[in-house]
Amino acid sequence: MALVTGASRGIGAATAVELGRLGAHVVITARTQGGLEETDDAIRATGSAATLLPLDLLDGDQVDAIGPSLFERFGRLDILVSNAGALGRLTPVPHILPRDWADVVGVNLAATWHLIRTCGPLLQIADAGRAVFITTGLARAPKAYWGAYGATKAGLEHLVLTWAEETRTTRLRVNLFDPGVVATRLRAMAMPGEDPTPLARPTDVAPAIAALCLPTETRHGAVVG
Repeated sequence: MALVTGASRGIGAATAVELGRLGAHVVITARTQGGLEETDDAIRATGSAATLLPLDLLDGDQVDAIGPSLFERFGRLDILVSNAGALGRLTPVPHILPRDWADVVGVNLAATWHLIRTCGPLLQIADAGRAVFITTGLARAPKAYWGAYGATKAGLEHLVLTWAEETRTTRLRVNLFDPGVVATRLRAMAMPGEDPTPLARPTDVAPAIAALCLPTETRHGAVVG
């Protein structure tokens, strides 16, 4: 049983399909119902099954309800792939607007905390619980105009690696994955004039993310990619 956030398109959708191909029942979340339905079709084409869970990660109460809902319906959760991310606007730090700041912090950082809180207990009692959080090199190498995005991803990394330290003696494996530059909608928003042709595709990086979710994965507290 796997949960993938931001699964309506891009890396999230590709990872959900890959997990389905590996035999997982995948719970897919995003704000857009139509995108989730397309991902659902692709998962079912692999012979696996999916459950659609439309929600807004900015709504902490909705996110907090995920763990109890999964336990009530399925009794378990083996895999969490936290992929959803918000870019905001690329702008000098003094020009970041309060609303943009709130959205980026809410999706990239606060939602990560909510997901750990709500999914952590189920993952820790799983036979081989695996949690993967999508990050970026900007968290460790700041770049002009990417302040909100980079800062929240740095916060995400710190939070996740702290949780990894706290669970080091358990069966749970918690890791970060940096996909590098990938032709996603977020990338197109950030670099609208860029030719995406030479860039990696979401389907190129999905197998590596899915591999981190396998029971055979032994790394813990690592930044992979």
